[in-house]
Amino acid sequence: MNLVSQQGLWTTGGPVAAPPAVAVLEVAGAVLAWTVDDPARPAQLTFTDVSAADWLWRVVGEQGHVAVIDALAGPIAGPHSGIDIADVELSAQALAPLRRLALGHWLRRWWPASVRDGIVDLDIAVLDAELAVLTSAAHDFFAEDTLDSDVEALLRPHREALLRQLHHGAPRVTALVESCQELMDWTESPEPVAASEDRRRDDYALAAGGAPSQPDAIGAGVASISWSAVPAGVFDAAEDTVEWSVRGDGAGAVVATVRAVTSASAAGVPVRLRSADVVGAGELDERGAATLSLPVSESAAWNRDWAETVVTIGQGGTAGDDRETRDRLRAFVRSRLAVPAADAYLAEILAAESDY
Repeated sequence: MNLVSQQGLWTTGGPVAAPPAVAVLEVAGAVLAWTVDDPARPAQLTFTDVSAADWLWRVVGEQGHVAVIDALAGPIAGPHSGIDIADVELSAQALAPLRRLALGHWLRRWWPASVRDGIVDLDIAVLDAELAVLTSAAHDFFAEDTLDSDVEALLRPHREALLRQLHHGAPRVTALVESCQELMDWTESPEPVAASEDRRRDDYALAAGGAPSQPDAIGAGVASISWSAVPAGVFDAAEDTVEWSVRGDGAGAVVATVRAVTSASAAGVPVRLRSADVVGAGELDERGAATLSLPVSESAAWNRDWAETVVTIGQGGTAGDDRETRDRLRAFVRSRLAVPAADAYLAEILAAESDY
């Protein structure tokens, strides 16, 4: 095992992709990461507190565990310093249940549901239920304050929805809910209710048909959303789902109208339009729309080239979140829907079976 110091922490394993192409799991005393669509690439393990990693013997053996503890007992010599521990390797087989848990958390955060792309949404209640059951089964790897070990937090928002599945759910879902009942000691069962209406909304028309022509606009175009810049499950995950236009308001001022395709309320999500030195900023309303005032006169706006305009939704996107990566991840989830993988979650299987 070769360990390298990075940002004051010991890390081992190969390099992994940046978000959104990385699946991450926090365990006691360490963080594990995998490139989500490359199962052959080894895990990356970063120790946050090696003394707390009581589970380490499960993946390197008892002698390996002792060797790692001894090797990391002293202070880190400096940035990018390294230690080589002979005859100690991470067992991919022993890590497989943890990789599946990391994948489940990736599905919660990054699943690219989209009307335009034909990628059906996952049932988050079913996904969280299976994650909770698997997390409980792997409890030896977690500490009480570990971010990804909170079974109650996974299940609490879905209690009523899951218990209703006991009345009219498919047998696979019912069995899963019964396992959750045992974990949480749920005793009351809500009465069955009518199935909810289709979640798709009228404003999905843009996703299905692309940006409409806008002959009266000073400038217009479409833009894409960086997944890492916005909350999960709020926006359609396809490319070019943000429509923008610049117009005069009839009183000499110039405004930009921005509309993003949503699947949940986008209220409060930041939006920014930049065309060289002209910038407008604001927040989307719950339907994903915003009107931004622009500091330019209407006559100057008509004489301006708006072709290089950049519209940004959200904030804090990562450098690895580009169109090429998002296309790669769409291909990854489509392959999982087409042929369920050995590590598929029930929510994925149900999505693949649904008539979208």
